[in-house]
Amino acid sequence: MIKLRYLLIGVVLCATMHSCKVMSTKAYKSMVAERDSLSTRTTSLEAQVDELKADTARMHRALAELNTKYNELNDGYNLLNASYTQANSKLNKTSSQVSQLSSDLQKREARLKEVEDILKRRDEATNALKAKLQQALLGFQQSGLSVDIRDGKVYVSLTDKLLFPSGSIVIDDKGKAALKQVAVVLNKEPNINLAIEGHTDDKKVLNLGQIKDNWDLSVLRATSVSRYMVETENMDPKRITATGKGQYQPIDPANTPEARARNRRIEIVLTPKLDELYNLITK
Repeated sequence: MIKLRYLLIGVVLCATMHSCKVMSTKAYKSMVAERDSLSTRTTSLEAQVDELKADTARMHRALAELNTKYNELNDGYNLLNASYTQANSKLNKTSSQVSQLSSDLQKREARLKEVEDILKRRDEATNALKAKLQQALLGFQQSGLSVDIRDGKVYVSLTDKLLFPSGSIVIDDKGKAALKQVAVVLNKEPNINLAIEGHTDDKKVLNLGQIKDNWDLSVLRATSVSRYMVETENMDPKRITATGKGQYQPIDPANTPEARARNRRIEIVLTPKLDELYNLITK
C-alpha cells in the first residue's frame, strides 16, 4: 500500500515536471517589475478612490447645506412675498381711501364755496337793505330811530317815545309815519322776514289796567306794531313774528333815566330767507 502511494506521488511529480516550463531570469524580472508596477498603480488608484470618496462626502455635505440655505431662502421669499401681497393690498386700499377722501374733499370744498357765495350775497343784500332803510328813515333818526347790522341781520330800532304815548300800546301818528316808511321798503323785499320785538325798562308797571307787568307791555306793543304792518300796510302776516322780551335784553345796563329810555324800544329784526342755504347744507 505504501509502495503504491509513493508510486503515485512519483508519477504525479514526473507529470508535473514534464508540464512545467522553465522560465528565464529575464522573463522573471519582467514579471516581477510588472507586478510591482501593478501594485503601485493599485495603491495609487486606491488613494484616488479614497480621495474621491472624501470629495463625494464633502459634496454631499455641501449639497445638504445648500439645500438647507435654499429652503431657508425659499421660506424667506415666501414670507416676503406674503408681506408684499399684504402691503400691496393695504396700499391699494389706502389708495382707494385717499381717492375717496379726495373726492369727498372736493365736494365739500365745492359746497363750502356755494355756502360762502350765498353768505356773501346775503351780506350784500343785508347791507343794501340797511342803506335803503337808512335813506327811507332819514327824517326819523333824530327822533330815536336807528338802523344797524348785527350777526348778519338788519335791526331797525325805534324808541317807545317815537311810537307810543307813555304807558300806552296804541301807536301814535308819528310812529305810524315811521312804520309806513319801513313798510314801503319791506313790501319791495318779499324774501325778508320780520321779527318784531318789544322791549321795556326794568321799572315796574303801575296803573295800566289789564297790563300786569313789563312782559305783557312788551308783547302787546310788539303785536300792535305787527297788526299795523299787516292791516294798514298790507304786509304778509306769514313774514312777521311778534315777541315780547320784557326788561330782560337791555342794550344799556346803566341805572339812569337815559339808559332806561334807550331800553324802552321796538326792534324790527330783518332776516333774509335762507332756504337756499338751508337746502344746500342739508343735502
